[in-house]
Amino acid sequence: MDTVTVSALAAQAEESVREQWIDVRSATEFAAGHLPGAVNIPMDEIEARLHDLSPNLPIVLVCKSGGRARMVAGLLEPCRKDVRVLVGGTDAWNKAGLPVVLSRRTRWSLERQVRLAAGVLVLAGTLLAATMNTDWLVLTGFVGLGLMFAGLTDLCPMAVLLGAMPWNHTKQCTPGAPPKEERCCM
Repeated sequence: MDTVTVSALAAQAEESVREQWIDVRSATEFAAGHLPGAVNIPMDEIEARLHDLSPNLPIVLVCKSGGRARMVAGLLEPCRKDVRVLVGGTDAWNKAGLPVVLSRRTRWSLERQVRLAAGVLVLAGTLLAATMNTDWLVLTGFVGLGLMFAGLTDLCPMAVLLGAMPWNHTKQCTPGAPPKEERCCM
C-alpha cells in the first residue's frame, strides 16, 4: 500500500496535481473539519459507492489518523492500484497548520456521542446499584442489550435519539439568499 506525507500532498495540491481525495470518516467527523477539496465517502459505504470514484484519477484516502484509510485501501486494492493513504490523516494535516474546511458549529460525531451516553448510563447504573439498590443493574443490562442489538443489526436507537437532538441539527442555507452569519453554518 502506497502512502503520502502531509508535506508531499500539500505540495502536490499547490502544483494542481489532479487526484481524488476521499475522506472515509463519518459525515459528522467530515463536517467537523476536512481537507479542502476532499469528498466524503464513509468507510462503511465505500464498496457500495465504487462508481463514485473517478477511474481516471489517482485516489488519496484520508481519515483521522490513517487507520481507517489503510483499511479502505485494503478493500480497494483488488480493483484499484492507484490508491495512496495520507500518513497521519487529518490529525497530521492540522498539526502541520494546513487549511481545513470547518463547519462553523463543530460537533462530536454521533458515534462518539453514543459511546459517551452508553458509558454514562452504565456508570450511573453501576454506582446506583452499588450505593442504593441492585435494581439499578437493569439499566446497565439494558444498555448492554442495546449495544449488542446495534452491533448485530447495524441499527442504533440511541444514535437515532441523539441524532434528533438540537445540537445535531445544522442550519440550512437558503438557495439564492446572500450568506449571513446567522443563517448559514457550513
